[in-house]
Amino acid sequence: MEKVRGEMEDGNTEIQQSYNPQSQAKTLIVIVGPTAIGKTALAISLAQFYKTEIISADSRQFFKEMNIGTAKPSEQELAAAPHHFVDSHSIQTLFSTGDFEVEALKLMAALFQKHDVLIMVGGSGLYIDAVCKGLDDLPEIDLSIREQLNQKLANEGIAAIKNQLQELDPAYYEKVDQANPQRMIRGLEVVLSTGKKLSSFLTATKKHRPFQIIKIGLNTDRALLYDRINRRVDLMMAAGQLEEVKSLIPYRAYNALNTVGYSELFDYLEGKTELTTAVNMIKQNTRRFAKRQLTWFRRDEDTAWYEPTQLDEILKYLQKKI
Repeated sequence: MEKVRGEMEDGNTEIQQSYNPQSQAKTLIVIVGPTAIGKTALAISLAQFYKTEIISADSRQFFKEMNIGTAKPSEQELAAAPHHFVDSHSIQTLFSTGDFEVEALKLMAALFQKHDVLIMVGGSGLYIDAVCKGLDDLPEIDLSIREQLNQKLANEGIAAIKNQLQELDPAYYEKVDQANPQRMIRGLEVVLSTGKKLSSFLTATKKHRPFQIIKIGLNTDRALLYDRINRRVDLMMAAGQLEEVKSLIPYRAYNALNTVGYSELFDYLEGKTELTTAVNMIKQNTRRFAKRQLTWFRRDEDTAWYEPTQLDEILKYLQKKI
């Protein structure tokens, strides 16, 4: 199957040099950026350079049933460096941001016993923040409100949920995946249950972590990024994304499938739209998602930004920090 992501385009020289660890503090290198920018390629290059392992912070690559539409690392990429939290859970299992924080920190404590440097990579900002900053304990939710919101979604559609969330918690609305109704319902049920916005719970005082954190952001010209996204969607469709979605029809009700690349094709299979329209909607929704990802990651002033081709410059920056 042809790869569905862009690779780092330049040949590199410094990546061939050996890394000689000394008794420095443990370091987590975090690679962030919009979808289709080339984060996986950079993560593998750095993992090979530092002879270490990769922790995925992509909220969709956890699920073993979802492959093509999540741009999951290929077999060759998985073999190039050890990966964690890829194919680690089933879509039938509820795996929250808080669960990821606990499990990832436990894993990292074990991995730091044998590595001085670890790599974390992903486009899910909340999951990145869970590990780097920690999350507040979220309040108890009135389950009857959740049931009412799910009924509203069924009766009135996703637009009604979007409009209500935008009115009640605009800060969370700007960050959330607006193609994922369950994520939006999560924001609504918090504010309706507690009177406090979910966004207010996501600004916790940063928790101490027993390791250094260095953040690398990847970005490029918007037109180029959008072209990469459009080409990736075309490659996904050629690779069998529609067939993958058909195979997931028995799991249609699970929250993990309410996401870009899947929702649009379910609409097609249910006769709500034409295939061409569905594919165009995947491209449009993915571009919108990339824009929200950049908005999220640009908040962090500690992130050093590079073009995806600047491997040598990234290495030089890291060597000064580590």
